[in-house]
Amino acid sequence: MEITIREFEPKDIGAMCEIWNTVVDEANAFPQNNRLDEQSAAKFFGEQTFTGAAVNAETGEVVAMYILHPNNVGRCSHICNASYAVKKEARGSGIGRKIVEHSLRKGKERGFHIMQFNAVTAANSAAHALYEKLGFTRLGTVPEGYLLPDGSYDDITLYYKTL
Repeated sequence: MEITIREFEPKDIGAMCEIWNTVVDEANAFPQNNRLDEQSAAKFFGEQTFTGAAVNAETGEVVAMYILHPNNVGRCSHICNASYAVKKEARGSGIGRKIVEHSLRKGKERGFHIMQFNAVTAANSAAHALYEKLGFTRLGTVPEGYLLPDGSYDDITLYYKTL
């Protein structure tokens, strides 16, 4: 499958909302616990520094997405953060790597100096493997930093990479 990654467009909102909400429902990656509807998704995605849509070049279907934004404000605003979501049926096909690499380039283009991930859950082994292959540095682990739906906790790892 040939993938094109571009800035999202209003026509993408429905598909992106569905992909995002699947990750929220899985409760092993995003800190959010509330689903988006199309109206709140349009506002949320539009407020980011960049929101990318990964599109199947043959069908036009959105198969993945990411958001890019500052990790903090003021003296720490040179550090960016991103969240990634791949359609469940498209996982394991290399699209995740493509959107992470795209976000690194886009972060640098937008003037950021560092990409930092604040909360990669222990259960998200695919993300750990990908980030480490791409040269991210593991900063450490916060024990029980992520609340799971059943009330238990999972550890989270922090990563960074200079852009």
